[in-house]
Order: sequence, then structure tokens, then C-alpha cells
Amino acid sequence: MTRRKLITTGLAATAGATGLVAAAKLADQYGLLAPDSGGIYGPGEALTYASQRLITRHTMAREFPRDQISKAPFVNGPPLATPAYKAHEASGFADWKLTLDGMVAHPATLSIDDIKRFPSRSQITHLACEEGWSYIGEWTGTPLLYILNEVGILPQAKYVVYSSLEKDWWDSIDMDDALHPQTMLTWGLNGGALTAATGGPLRVRVPRQLGYKSVKYINRITVIDDLKKFTAASGSPDPGYAWWAGI
Repeated sequence: MTRRKLITTGLAATAGATGLVAAAKLADQYGLLAPDSGGIYGPGEALTYASQRLITRHTMAREFPRDQISKAPFVNGPPLATPAYKAHEASGFADWKLTLDGMVAHPATLSIDDIKRFPSRSQITHLACEEGWSYIGEWTGTPLLYILNEVGILPQAKYVVYSSLEKDWWDSIDMDDALHPQTMLTWGLNGGALTAATGGPLRVRVPRQLGYKSVKYINRITVIDDLKKFTAASGSPDPGYAWWAGI
């Protein structure tokens, strides 16, 4: 490579990086900055999230006819088998509770039966995993927006963090996805209850994002205004994954 070519390439790279930084600043100005917008890849994450939000804020994930449901759902990893979970399973989850706290007017603790009393729906959507597998299933549950409306989200709230019975596993979404009509707390799959393998008794389903956002074994939902209050890292438990996983 000639010196002239090296200088030209370096200037182009600098211009690109400068453009991303400017885009990130603009995204921040309009409240469209991703929680993982720091670091070397941060400006790119900011631009991706802001662009997706502006383009897809009100879009719906594709829903399929029943004849396209996969023959069997793919199970990623072994079922949860901790003593606490096995005890819940043995009792039919009679003592299982979902805690709702954080920036809400009315913190609550709900049983699975309490959740089933809210309006419910079924949707046949595609779960796409970042590891390359996918399946189409019919998910039944309560749209998360009904639960959040019940506890009363405070005006300054920006994110919903949902935690799992599985140790150290959780994830988060912004309010656009939390209040989207297809984001659900699901308890059923393909006409039956969720099993230990598929995340029962309750699983978040976020069909507009990759599979790792649809966390299994949910037992806590916390509404917050800043993810740094929950974790020093990005808004996902695995630093190898981007916080925004839109598809």
C-alpha cells in the first residue's frame, strides 16, 4: 500500500468514525441512545438503535398461520433443575410469585392465577436465536402492557428489567417494546402449558427481538429510569450480546 493510499484510507476511516459519533450525539439529543452506547462499538450501537426505533417503533412482528407451527420447539440448554425450582414444579407452581417493583405507583406480587385473570391472547410468531436455530410456535399469555398499566408506570420510567429464577439471568427492554401489544408474559405454548424445558411457569416473549430477550422462568419485573442503577454493564447479562436485538 502506498503512503498516499494509506493516508486516504485513514482519513476515510476517521470520517466514518466522526460521523458515527455525531450520529450518537444526535440520538442522545432525541432520547434514542442505547444503554450500551459506550466503548469502541458504542456509536455504532447508538446509530443502530436510533435508526431501528425511528423506522420500526409501531411495526408488528409477523404472525403465521397455524399450519406453519414447527413440529417441535427447539430447547436451548437443559431445563432448570435447582431445588427451589423443582419444589415449585412439584407443587404445580402454587407458591410461585411474580414481583413487580421499581418505578411503579402500586408495587405488586402476583401468582400465576392472578396473571391469567388479565386479558390474554395467543400469537404464532417466530423465535429466532442468535446461535442460528429458530422455530415457530403459538404462544399464549398476557400482554405485558396490561400488567404494567395495573401497577402504574411512573412518567420518568424508561426501561423494564425482568429477572429469572435461573441464577444471574435477566434482561431488559425499553418502554416501546414493553408496551408493544405483542410483548407478552406467556404461560402456554402450542396449546399446552410451558414446561421446564420451555421456560414455565412464565416466560417473557419479545417477538420483535432475538431469542435471548425472551427470558425463561420469570419471577421479577423492575421498572427503572436508568439501567446503570441495575448493572454497571450494558442492559443484558452477557457482555458479548448487544442490548438491542431487534429483527
